[in-house]
Amino acid sequence: MTTYIFVLLFIIIVLLLVLLMRRPTVDISALREDNARLRERLAERLGALSQNAIELKNISGDIANFKNILMGNKQARGTFGERQLEDLVADIMPPETYAFQSVLETGVRPDCIIRLPYPPGDMIIDSKFPLESYNRMMADANDGMAKKQFELDVRKHIDAIGEKYIIPGKTAESAMMFIASESIFETLHREFPSTIEYASRRKVFIVSPSTLWATLNTIRAVLSDIKIKRVADQIKRELNLLLTDLGRLSDRAGNVSRHFAQAQNDIDQLQTSIAKITPRAEKLRDMDFGED
Repeated sequence: MTTYIFVLLFIIIVLLLVLLMRRPTVDISALREDNARLRERLAERLGALSQNAIELKNISGDIANFKNILMGNKQARGTFGERQLEDLVADIMPPETYAFQSVLETGVRPDCIIRLPYPPGDMIIDSKFPLESYNRMMADANDGMAKKQFELDVRKHIDAIGEKYIIPGKTAESAMMFIASESIFETLHREFPSTIEYASRRKVFIVSPSTLWATLNTIRAVLSDIKIKRVADQIKRELNLLLTDLGRLSDRAGNVSRHFAQAQNDIDQLQTSIAKITPRAEKLRDMDFGED
């Protein structure tokens, strides 16, 4: 029995030796090259991650600055709204159709005037907004007083726009209140539909960047149609004057033609008279009067 065990162990040892002898040799140089390439890729990935971290930090700073603009002092928010309004208008409208910070006859200085022929007249766009009340309302959704105060402030601002910027006989019968934030614009329409209706009754239309973009494009198209119509009317007037002049020219050409016809008739009559006189003169020349 012991002999069998030793034989079995010997066979196992032999098989192990055969297996060890058949193991492939390890290429150390190839492993080193693979490790070098792996380190290079890791270095590239780490560099990219570092750059992404820097960009994220910059974006975070920009977001913080934007938040400071919206949540900070009123003057900074006003400047931000005015700048966004100016960029929108300047990108869409021809330069001669708008003016910024231009003083009206009443002495007020609106943020933007869209020059339109009267009627309807110049349309005013105001870029200010009572954001303090909005921030207080959003800070506590359950604060009913803050919500009422926000609605009251918005209506006061609507009244101010209507009183200052809608001047009968001078400006258009409506004005626009520009809100630089789409979310505030959406909140107004969702939470305060009565205020939107109030603004409509006061002829003050509330617009956001997207709706103002569409409105300005419509106004530009209307101005183009008006310009084309003016040019067409001017061409029609000039054409009518040209046709009148052509009529006069035709009459005068007819008069000249009649004068030429009369002159030709007179010449023909003169030729007839000459033809009659010439034979008689010849007869007188040929007559024999005798000699003394």
